[in-house]
Parts: sequence; structure tokens; C-alpha cells
Amino acid sequence: MIVPRYRIALSRIPQAGQGLYLDEPVARGAVIIAPDKVHTVWPESRLRACAADSIEVESSVRWFEDWFSLTPEWSDECYVNHSYAPTALWHLGFIFALDDLPAGTEVTMDYRYVIGDGERMPFADSVTGREIVGLPWRQVLADGARRLLDLSA
Repeated sequence: MIVPRYRIALSRIPQAGQGLYLDEPVARGAVIIAPDKVHTVWPESRLRACAADSIEVESSVRWFEDWFSLTPEWSDECYVNHSYAPTALWHLGFIFALDDLPAGTEVTMDYRYVIGDGERMPFADSVTGREIVGLPWRQVLADGARRLLDLSA
């Protein structure tokens, strides 16, 4: 569920396709996206039994530990693009504004938080050229919790 008003338009990130843009300002720390309609959660071992280009793999994000939520209906939340300088923080399925975001801001996040430990995205970051490799779960949990705590201060 995307909380603020938004629109989908061509991303400003090179080679990213479409992006999700805010149509209203969002305050630092506010929830931009909250999980809803999570009807399928699989362990990573089951997910990795699928082909890399399968709908299951393509529509999955790590939710917690080695469990992934699958959203094959491709909601607009799928238009949140990767950035190493993100505007938002993913934490336990929620996406929070990392700063006061004016209307017109593209919502981006660091994909390393939502892919498996050591998993490599099939593309590099188009701005920096850096590879995108999933972080260990404990690091994702600790980093996200620390950053979320900083947002509440």
C-alpha cells in the first residue's frame, strides 16, 4: 500500500525505466509504503529452486531472515528503483522517507536490503557502476533499525 499520493513516470535514473514519484510532500521518517496483501511468503531455499527469470524470483523481496514475500501481481510498489543514494529506507517491508521529501521526488531505496545474502542483481547501479549484492540479514536488520531510530530523533 502506497500511503501518499503518487504517480508512475519515466525514472530520472539512467536505464531504470519507470519510477515512483511523490505527488505531495512527505516528512522525514513518514511511511511511504506499508506491506498489505502479503499472501505468499516462501523460504529462500524454495525460491532458489525456481529459474532466475521466473515470476516468483522476479516478484520477490526479502522480508525477514531467509523468508521472501512474493507479489506477482506487480503493484506500483515495484516502481521503487535502486539507488546507492536513496530517498527512502526499506525496513521489514515498510519504506520510510529518509528526509523531508518534496512533491516530485522519485522514491528510491537500496536493493541490497531486499535481496538475499550474497545475491547479485543482474544489473549494476547505473549511476556508480557498482555491483548490487545482497547484505547479510543481521546487517540489514541492524542497519535498518539504526537508521529508523535516527529518523525518529
